[in-house]
Amino acid sequence: MISAIPLIGGIPAGPELLIILRVLVLLFGANKIPKLARSTGQAMGEFRKGREQVEEELKDMQDGGQADSTLDDEDDEFDDLETETDKETSA
Repeated sequence: MISAIPLIGGIPAGPELLIILRVLVLLFGANKIPKLARSTGQAMGEFRKGREQVEEELKDMQDGGQADSTLDDEDDEFDDLETETDKETSA
């Protein structure tokens, strides 16, 4: 007798999957299962969009931090020029 060996542990296959599907039909009814699947898909899509927005905001914040350090470097260069100009004027 050949038995189903799941490729990934924890994912039911064969008879276990049939039992789970029967329980779902008994609990939710055959008419509500497509609606449940659709709403689950929409929720996953919204979650994905929210995650992408958060990732973009984090990336913008990181890029903003690097831009600030560039501005600080330019300010330091400007201060150095002012110091050199002050030295030349006072001499």
